[in-house]
Amino acid sequence: MILTRVRQAHAGRSCLQQLNCTRRLSVSWQQGGRWRFYSQAASGSQLDNTRNIGIIAHVDAGKTTTTERMLFYSGVTQRVGDVDAGNTVTDFLELERARGITIQSAAITFHWPLPQNCAKGTRPKTVNLIDTPGHQDFRFEVDRCLPILDGAVCIIDSVKGVEAHTERVWSSAHDFRIPRIVYCNKLDREGASFRKSVLEIGTRLKGWPLVCQIPWWEKDEFVGVIDIVDRIGYRWKSEREKVRYESDALKEKLASSNKDLIAEVENARQRLIEGLADFDEAIMEEFLAENTDISSPMIKQAIRRVIRTGDGSVIPVFAGSSFRHIGVEPLMDAVTDYLPSPHERPDVEVRIGGQKQKLLAYLAEKDKKGNKATVASVASVFKVFNHPKEGVISFVRVYHGSMSRNASTFNTHVHATERPMGILQISAEKTQEVQELTVGQIGALRGLKQSRTGDTLITTVGNKPTADAFKHMQIRPPEIPPPVAFLQVDPFGNLAAQELQVALENASREDPSLRWSRNPKTDQFTIQGMGKLHLDVSLHNMRQKYRIDAEFGAIEVDYKECLTEPAPPLTTVFDRAVASKAGKVTCNVAIRPLTPDEFEAEAQNAFERDGNVYDIQIPDGEKSFDVEETRHQLLNGAIAGMASGPRRAAPVHGNLVTVVLDDSDGAMATPTGGHFSGAARAGVQAVLRGALERHQIGVLEPIMLVHILCPEAAAGTVQHDVTAGAGGAILEVNDRSAESTGDEHIDVSKIYAPPDPYDSVTSLRGKKSMARVTEIVAKVPYKEMLNYDDHLRSKTAGRHSMTMSFDSFARVVGHREKGL
Repeated sequence: MILTRVRQAHAGRSCLQQLNCTRRLSVSWQQGGRWRFYSQAASGSQLDNTRNIGIIAHVDAGKTTTTERMLFYSGVTQRVGDVDAGNTVTDFLELERARGITIQSAAITFHWPLPQNCAKGTRPKTVNLIDTPGHQDFRFEVDRCLPILDGAVCIIDSVKGVEAHTERVWSSAHDFRIPRIVYCNKLDREGASFRKSVLEIGTRLKGWPLVCQIPWWEKDEFVGVIDIVDRIGYRWKSEREKVRYESDALKEKLASSNKDLIAEVENARQRLIEGLADFDEAIMEEFLAENTDISSPMIKQAIRRVIRTGDGSVIPVFAGSSFRHIGVEPLMDAVTDYLPSPHERPDVEVRIGGQKQKLLAYLAEKDKKGNKATVASVASVFKVFNHPKEGVISFVRVYHGSMSRNASTFNTHVHATERPMGILQISAEKTQEVQELTVGQIGALRGLKQSRTGDTLITTVGNKPTADAFKHMQIRPPEIPPPVAFLQVDPFGNLAAQELQVALENASREDPSLRWSRNPKTDQFTIQGMGKLHLDVSLHNMRQKYRIDAEFGAIEVDYKECLTEPAPPLTTVFDRAVASKAGKVTCNVAIRPLTPDEFEAEAQNAFERDGNVYDIQIPDGEKSFDVEETRHQLLNGAIAGMASGPRRAAPVHGNLVTVVLDDSDGAMATPTGGHFSGAARAGVQAVLRGALERHQIGVLEPIMLVHILCPEAAAGTVQHDVTAGAGGAILEVNDRSAESTGDEHIDVSKIYAPPDPYDSVTSLRGKKSMARVTEIVAKVPYKEMLNYDDHLRSKTAGRHSMTMSFDSFARVVGHREKGL
C-alpha cells in the first residue's frame, strides 16, 4: 500500500524517539500537537518496519551532505550540518571536520516518514543508516559495514558520473548481494548531466537503470524532481519549503514552465514499465495484456521484488541536489518503499572451523541435539569505536534472537566472556539507553574490553555456558587486505613504549586494518596501514588521545617477502616450558608459493590470513584436547611465523602453509595452547630460514591500480609521465566525455535517459559541459605513487582527480631489487 504523503506542516520538529523498555514504546504526532504513545511488541511487524541501510559512493559525491539532510527532515536535528562549515553530525571527529572527508563509518537511527505523513494504520519506519567513508584508504571500513546492511544507497556525482571507487564499492556490495538504489546528486552544478549518469550506471555498474525520477528543469535551472511512478512533482523554494504537484496540477504547472516535460513524464513512465517487464512476471503479464495504466502500487511492489535479490541486474535511479535540499525527502521515501526489511533478506552465512553454513540451518541442526535452546542471541561486531561521551562502544547487528542488557556475551574469536555495561541506540554523538536489541536491529554495547571489529558474540538463556557447538562459530569473519605502507616509531624510554603499545592495541582493536609489531630487543615499533592517508589519520587520532613521546619515521612502502620455490617439509619438535608449564608438541610444516588461481582455489577450503593460505591438519581419532581450540592455536602460531621473513624481517606473502600435527606416541606431552602455537611458529620460521640459505626468498612490492581523470589536452603528458617517470603500465585510455562506453551485457541504445536541458539550449552551462575529459587507467608501483598526486598538479594545472587501490604484489627484480 502506498503511503499517503501530505505537505509537511511541521518539518523540523523533534523526531519521534524509539523508546525501548520492558514493553517497547513508540510515539506518533496527532492533530492538535500531542504525542500519542502506543505499545509494540518485538514482533514481525517491528521487523517489517526496520531498514538497515548504508550510503556508499566515491569520495566527495555528497554522502555526508545527504545524510545531514536526512537527519534534518526526520527531525533528529534542528539545523542542517554543512561539510564545508565543519558542523556535521556524522563527521564529528576533529580531523573529519578539518579535512572535509568521512574517515570512519557513523551509525544514525531516525524514523521516516514523519508520523503526520503516515497513511492511516501505518507507522514510521525505523531507519538505521551507516554513513561510510569514500576514500580508498578506508576501504576496509566500508567492507566491514556492508555485510550487516539490508540495503544501500549509492550516490553519484552527476558532474563526474560513475567514478572508479564507486565501481569498487558497488562491486563489494554486489559480493554481499545487497539490494541497491542509485541517487544522482549535484544536478545543480555546472556540467551536471543526468543523462550521462544514467547511461554510465548501465555501462559501468552493469545493471539495467530504471529511471524512477526525472529532474525538473526550468530552462537550465534545476528546481525539483518528478516522481515517474506516482506522477507527482516536487518543486523546492527553500530547505523548508517545497510544493507538491499532483498529476493534473503538475501538467498545469509544466505547461507554463517546461512544456516538453509533460510528454517526457509519460514517456519515462512507459519506458520504466517496459524495462521492469523484462524482470518481473506480474508487470510482464499486465504489459502483454496491453494495460495502458498500470497502478503505482503494483509498480512499486515490482521494483521492490526485482532488487530484493541484490544481484544488481536492475538499478532504480533517483535525482536530486542534496546541498540545495532537492530530492532528499523523495529519496527517503524510496528507502522505505523499495529497500527490504531484515526478514526479507536471506539467512546469514557463518563459518565453523573451515566450513561455511547458514546460521538458522546450523541452529536447527544443533537443536536436534538439544543445544539450540540455550542460545538467546547471535550478533556480529561490525565496528569498535571510542565514543567522545560513552567511551569504547561495540556496534553490533543482531542476527538471531534477542540480546538483553544484562546478558553475558561469549566472544567466539577470543573465547572470552564479558558482560556489557549497557546497550545504546546511537545517532552519531547522541546516545540513548535501551533494554534490548532484537533480531535485525543495530545498536552498540558499552564497556566490552576485548571485542574487536569482526567478532561474533553469543548470549545464552539464563547466562548458561556456551555449548561447544557454537564456540567457534563466526559470522563473516573480516577479510583484511594486506598493508601497503608502514612507518617506524622509536619511543623515548620504557614508559613511552608502554604508552605507545596501549595506544596501538586500542587503535588496532577499532581498526584491524592497522597492524603493528614491537621489536623486543630495540623497542622499535612498526606500524602498517592501507596507505599514506590511513596512517596519517591513525597517528593523528592516537596523538589526540595519548601523550606519546616518540620519534616518528617517514611513511614508506611496505614490501613483502616471498618464496621463489617450494620449501620441503620439515619436522619441528617444540619441547620447552611455556608460562612455567612443561610440554612438548611435534608438527610437520611445508610452505610453497601459490599462483593467483591456485590461491583462490586453496582459500576455498582453508584459512586465508594476510595474503597466505593456512591448511591446519589434525589426524582423526579420539583426542585428549579440544580439536578446534588446538587448530586455532596452530593457526595463530603459523601466522606469527609468517609475519617476519628471514631476509628483510618483512611479512611473507602469497604462500600455502601446511601444518600437520604429529600425535603419534611420544610426539606430544602435556601440551598447552602456548605449546601448539609455539611449535607452529618455530616450524614455519625454520622452513623460511632454510629457504633463505638456498637463496629462495624474493621481495614483493605493492602495485596500485590508478585512475586519473584529466583534461584531454593534458592526457598525453600524463601518460608519458606515468610510464617514463613512475615506471607504470597504461591499461586503458577512455574518453569520459562520451555518452557511453559500451558493455557486452547492456545495449546502451535501449537505455532510457531523459535529455539534459542544454542538449537544445545554448548556455554557459552547456559550453562548460562540453570540456573533454580523459580517464587514464594504469598499474604503477606504490613507491612511485606516495606523493604523485602533488607532482601531477604541475602537469594538469591542478585540474585532475586521482584515485588508486591496491591491485597486487609483483616481484622486485633487476636494478630495483639492488636498490633495496
